[in-house]
Amino acid sequence: MSLVFAGISSHAPGITGRAHMADPAVAQEFHGAYRAMGERLAAARPDVLIVVAAEHFANFFMNNMPAFAVGMSDEYEGPIEDPTWLGIPRTKVPGDAELSKRLIREMMQTVDVAYAEEWKFDHGIMVPLHFLTPRYDVRIVPMNINCQGPPLTPLHRAWAFGEAIRRAADSIPERVALVGTGGISHWPATPDSGKINEAWDREFLEHWSANDKQAMLAYTDEATYRDAGQGGFEIRTFLAVAAAARGRGTVQHYRPIPIFSVGCTVAGMNIES
Repeated sequence: MSLVFAGISSHAPGITGRAHMADPAVAQEFHGAYRAMGERLAAARPDVLIVVAAEHFANFFMNNMPAFAVGMSDEYEGPIEDPTWLGIPRTKVPGDAELSKRLIREMMQTVDVAYAEEWKFDHGIMVPLHFLTPRYDVRIVPMNINCQGPPLTPLHRAWAFGEAIRRAADSIPERVALVGTGGISHWPATPDSGKINEAWDREFLEHWSANDKQAMLAYTDEATYRDAGQGGFEIRTFLAVAAAARGRGTVQHYRPIPIFSVGCTVAGMNIES
């Protein structure tokens, strides 16, 4: 089979942890768009959901920071953060070690990936799953791109990672869904937390929706850090989805929500052969 679903979404912890502090109408609109994405995901009937995220020093630190990592377990647990703070109860999440191995073997033909049999999910994965698979009844294969510990994974390698995901999905009989999660612009854990560069976000989403590889790969880390904060480095996960899907995207929701500390995004992409 191959990809049956592709999309991107924001994952900031405030999306769930500070939901009660937001304007109710604003929060409900965003959360509703997120849940609608979950309905589209369910309608695609995936056997497995690959979540490409930017892990936040929960499992990988500067003593061992892989450019790419793939989970290889039959079960995961999350959130690693305080469940009360995040607003998501701690739970078990199903995986599939054998399926992960098949994906990893194929991806390693073109991209060097690390793999982990132990992986605690932080908000980067748990916030999306909270909305997309609220019953935690879909097998998950977590994947991480280094967006946090310089030297960061180069953008063109993140693109190659997405291409490897697609080749691996094409090689197996299961129906595969793919979601990339990240920013877009935000300055987490800094005095500028809550700042959002809406113009930068919208320009990037235009490039992503057009699947304009040249425009997306033209971003430099220096300019992204200046204009979108260190959280903007998470565009790598969105690039991987664009490379895998090969189609055009549609933004179902975008709105800067300062209390959530991020430009809140939900978008889907058509899948082309």
